[in-house]
Amino acid sequence: MSAVGRYLEEFGIPTVQISLIREHTVVFNPPRALWVPFMLGRPYGAPTNTVFQKRVLQEALRLLEHDREPIIQDFTDDAPPDQLGYDDQQLVCPVSFPSQSKVGTLRERVISEVGQLKAWHQVSTQARNRTTLGVTGASPERLADFVTSWLGANAEQILYTPDQPAAVSLKFATDELKSFYFESKLAQPGQHSAKSVQDWFWFETSGGEALLALRAKLAAEGDPAFKGLATLSMVPRVVLDALTRH
Repeated sequence: MSAVGRYLEEFGIPTVQISLIREHTVVFNPPRALWVPFMLGRPYGAPTNTVFQKRVLQEALRLLEHDREPIIQDFTDDAPPDQLGYDDQQLVCPVSFPSQSKVGTLRERVISEVGQLKAWHQVSTQARNRTTLGVTGASPERLADFVTSWLGANAEQILYTPDQPAAVSLKFATDELKSFYFESKLAQPGQHSAKSVQDWFWFETSGGEALLALRAKLAAEGDPAFKGLATLSMVPRVVLDALTRH
């Protein structure tokens, strides 16, 4: 979209874009961009919440009033809580979740955690009548197994397409694994905002712990493809900032 924006600007057509990954926007440096701290796939924050979506759109369009360019502006508010459309009191927990422990290796804990979350993900898919999973064609357990293999010495190189670069396979797998966790959490009773779900994943789950460890490992890689994955898209900037502060 940044490249399209620059192309249109050359013909005198002002452009503005909404960014979900600030690091990418900084690199491509589009004429005008509004960065929003929402989940991937939700540039306007909350489904069906037209009032909040209008706020995001209006703030993006206001960037067209700026004479200075390029400009990247941050949208400071979190998205409102997600509503699945059912009463929390009517829900019955489909599985019991023990408190997170450090028993077993990190890989074992992630795979076990994914198995426990599958029932919640099924509830989420049924309530929303959709899921963002499916790009790789791999099951959640397979995604967890593939991603965590990269924490050891014998990393699997290919997930589902033989001629696909390993870094691309890993990116698709990590993106889908995060989506699985996020969708599972949103199905649980309670009020969930993008920030609360994000904080839960990165600071309370073994899945988040694994991706943080993987990011640190890949950032030290000599291969630019893996280093780019680690530094640009695997972990959100707001999470890295929070970790730095603590």
